[in-house]
Amino acid sequence: MPYPHTGPTGLGQIAQQATQVLYQHRLVSTRQLHQLITPHHTRAEYLRRQLHTLRTTGLAETVGRRVSGQTELLWWLTEKGAYAVESVGLLPQRPYRMSPEAALGPLQEHTLATVETGLAFVDWARRLGHECGPLDWSPETAHYYRDDSRPGEELSLIPDAVLNYVHTDQKAKQRTLLTYFIEVDRTQMTIARLAQKLHAYSAYHEYTPQPPSGRGTKAGRRTTTTPAWRYRYPAFPRLLLVLTGASASRLTRRIADLRSLAASDPALANTGLRAGVTTLDQLQHRGPFEPIFTPVLGPADPLDAWLRPQPVAA
Repeated sequence: MPYPHTGPTGLGQIAQQATQVLYQHRLVSTRQLHQLITPHHTRAEYLRRQLHTLRTTGLAETVGRRVSGQTELLWWLTEKGAYAVESVGLLPQRPYRMSPEAALGPLQEHTLATVETGLAFVDWARRLGHECGPLDWSPETAHYYRDDSRPGEELSLIPDAVLNYVHTDQKAKQRTLLTYFIEVDRTQMTIARLAQKLHAYSAYHEYTPQPPSGRGTKAGRRTTTTPAWRYRYPAFPRLLLVLTGASASRLTRRIADLRSLAASDPALANTGLRAGVTTLDQLQHRGPFEPIFTPVLGPADPLDAWLRPQPVAA
């Protein structure tokens, strides 16, 4: 049944921002909402009142989870809340809808870890005078491609998030838009499966769509040489893999294993893919523009989020 076309305009500004964040990121904790929306407030009481309004008006719902012996609320939009956001038209529409079953299901921790990764970028952008806000990453955006190793198949690459970040160099008065593919690994998948994801990114980097069979060169048509990604991005996004969910020593071993598997994949040998791997802890505490990323390919010397190879010493 359709809901009245009112949108969330009757809400306070903080509540409206919360509906947008929840619509985009699907499941977010009270703490994460506080850090994303009201970081200038020492306490989250005002935000909690606004969230309570969303719940009492049927726009949002919650489940609780235990964290360090305390119950933390996780928020998502109801169908009514999602419709209210869509009726305003400020965000691209997303077909996904959260439910109590999904909020309590196996993807809960992964969804929250992805939000936590985006939050780290937002936090460091504020500290460094750069630009990255609560809506500057989109979860699970599909990218279609084909792979020569799997002929005839229509494949879909779905990053955990595509994140936009504006790096501002105050001295040079230069602003640079950096776009990242984000993959969050909670050590739930095998290292071989993670390496397969690297292969998929390399295949997408190389994929050049062609006209349907029989139409390639007829009537003056030429075979295209434009990679598919160029229709979406001015430059191919850097790939950042963020590891969490295990001890630091285990994550270090996982990084070494991933590099080893990547080195053995011939498809990655000559790719233009720039990929780096770090831990969520490092990202949160040191920030993306410290040398915290281990390149997936080539020398293991740590890099920052620019992923620029270090110059070779003379």
